[in-house]
Amino acid sequence: MAGLKLEIVQERPFSSVEEEALLNVMRTSDFLHRAFHSKTRDWGVTSTQYNVLRILRGAQPRGLTCAAIGSRMITAEPDITRLLSRLKGLKLIRQQRDQHDRRVVWTQISEAGLELLRSMDPVIERTPLELLGHMSKAELAELIRLLELARKSGEEMAAEESSEGRESS
Repeated sequence: MAGLKLEIVQERPFSSVEEEALLNVMRTSDFLHRAFHSKTRDWGVTSTQYNVLRILRGAQPRGLTCAAIGSRMITAEPDITRLLSRLKGLKLIRQQRDQHDRRVVWTQISEAGLELLRSMDPVIERTPLELLGHMSKAELAELIRLLELARKSGEEMAAEESSEGRESS
């Protein structure tokens, strides 16, 4: 198996094992994201739009607010309102204002959105096996453990930076 250094044709050594690990995670994430996006593209939606529809299918029948959708996204989406607007234009979702607080907008998946997901399900459900099926169950469990460990450290660092920012303001 070729290492990252060979893949990106880097002649100098990485500055640290942490740098090499981080760049490997980033390179792998990009590869997996592009592979997944190529699956959703056949239906005219992005992988991010698919993720929103999947979230809303799970939140039936009530639906979710924009903030709740954003918090459940796999990848951060800075402009969730615009993303939802595009899905609404495609008639894959419907939205309505909260009866008690007009500032809150509830979003539900439409029947057209559900039908789209039903047609995508067989292909999307095969994708993890196609992309990661060459790894053993033990390797996958270790990968999950290590990724969660790395993410936990990053989340703790972000929380510290956020609290420091509030203290200085």
